[in-house]
Amino acid sequence: MRLIDMHCDTLTYLMNHPECGDLMDNSRSVDLRRLKGHGRGLEFFACFVYMGAFDQVDDAYQYVCRALDFFDENKKRYKDDCVVIKTADDVRRYFGQKEGADRTDAATEVPERDLAGVLLTVEEGGILNGRMERLETLYDRGVRLITLTWNFDNCLGHPNSSDPEKNSLGLTEFGFEVIRRMEAMGMLVDVSHLSDGGFFDVARTLKKPFVASHSNARAICPHPRNLTDEMLKVLAEHGGAAGLNFCPAFLDEKNGSTIDAMKAHIRHMIQVAGEDVVAIGTDFDGIDGPLEISHTGELMKLWDALEADGVPGRILDKLWYGNAARVMQEVLA
Repeated sequence: MRLIDMHCDTLTYLMNHPECGDLMDNSRSVDLRRLKGHGRGLEFFACFVYMGAFDQVDDAYQYVCRALDFFDENKKRYKDDCVVIKTADDVRRYFGQKEGADRTDAATEVPERDLAGVLLTVEEGGILNGRMERLETLYDRGVRLITLTWNFDNCLGHPNSSDPEKNSLGLTEFGFEVIRRMEAMGMLVDVSHLSDGGFFDVARTLKKPFVASHSNARAICPHPRNLTDEMLKVLAEHGGAAGLNFCPAFLDEKNGSTIDAMKAHIRHMIQVAGEDVVAIGTDFDGIDGPLEISHTGELMKLWDALEADGVPGRILDKLWYGNAARVMQEVLA
């Protein structure tokens, strides 16, 4: 079994709550042990920043540096249990794929032991604070995806909003510079949380695929954090992927985070934008429950439900890892 989950907030949660355990084994929703249970389970671990907790933006940047230090300590402790993904070749080696092969082909040269895969991300591009050299430093530290905004205006752009006027605002001049530099470096640009105007600025600017790491379909659940049908189509045209978010508010405002709601979003996204756009982006440890699927070890409940509905194995493989793996191989250096 292969899995890619494009977003969780476990890393910074554990840094702030050591009583819950560490990356190998904890009482939260994601850990290396459960990822290894998938055979090849690759998690995007976010350095999440709540900008409202800091008096100065530079303090938030230092917080991310501490989160990366915390990851390095765990990686050193569990070096035989996980592998950090930084390049397209790393992706191919991890999933045992030949260069240029169909991303869902049978594995070749798969490592003998089950290893958890890790890709490091930053959720809040505002920590750059107008300084491009910080992007270079984050890249050198292993970060390969940046979520351009969270829920605050920042030096790159504006977040999604229920106010149509604010939601139409686009990227700043520095934001355009940053996404062009990220594309050149081989970093994933993430538009989850970004305003609609910012989304279309990204789409008009980038030549390579980009992602909405943890966003659903607005037509099914009318929250501005979700993607409109037009946005889903544009994302698909650019070869990108959207990770299904398990947050109740983004799945079904009335019934919450249920497998039925997940299936409704998946069906709609495939119907509107095709089978190559949908991925997994749980948002585990960054969302409140109740959740019908509450941790990584329960993800097969969704697979089984989709399979029972007659979803072909080809599409399940793309949802589970193939679409995200393809984007990673096309974007990462």
